[in-house]
Amino acid sequence: MIHDSTFRNPKSAFRNTKGFTYIALLAAIIIIGISLGAAGKYWQNIVQREKEEELLFRGDQYRRAIERYSSAVPGIRQYPASIDNLLKDERSPLGRRYLRQKYKDPLTGEDFVEIRDPLSKRIMGVYSSSDKTPFKQTNFPQPYQNQNFTGKGKYSEWKFVATNQPVQPVMQGRPLTPLPRR
Repeated sequence: MIHDSTFRNPKSAFRNTKGFTYIALLAAIIIIGISLGAAGKYWQNIVQREKEEELLFRGDQYRRAIERYSSAVPGIRQYPASIDNLLKDERSPLGRRYLRQKYKDPLTGEDFVEIRDPLSKRIMGVYSSSDKTPFKQTNFPQPYQNQNFTGKGKYSEWKFVATNQPVQPVMQGRPLTPLPRR
């Protein structure tokens, strides 16, 4: 004689698979969440690297514009008094432009911080106010090698400073002499 207990109840088998399906679904959701978190971190790194490249480009545009401004008028080499002087140089009759537009810091979205000459109080460079750690620490392309960015721990340490030094104007018969380099 066969007992009823030896046969499985079809309803109990269905109940056991429902529990397994629920556990499998939770595991799949966790795996998807971890994958999305890793993808988000990867995407964040890509975005920061792009902003870093844009910072190098924009900072170099300011540096080059300041250099062109300071050497534009023969015999009168001086830094610009403001960024607006780079957009339109009033010293020439045509109002030369050394910078296409006033760039924002790509890392902060704010204006660049101006580096001023301590003697003349004129702009000699710019830098970012961001304290984030840069990805790029070495092997900078040629235009940035003179700026000494290697090994800097924060973007705010990347200083885009004009390399040509303006000279003091002739005053009371004194010859033109270069300003001390800092």
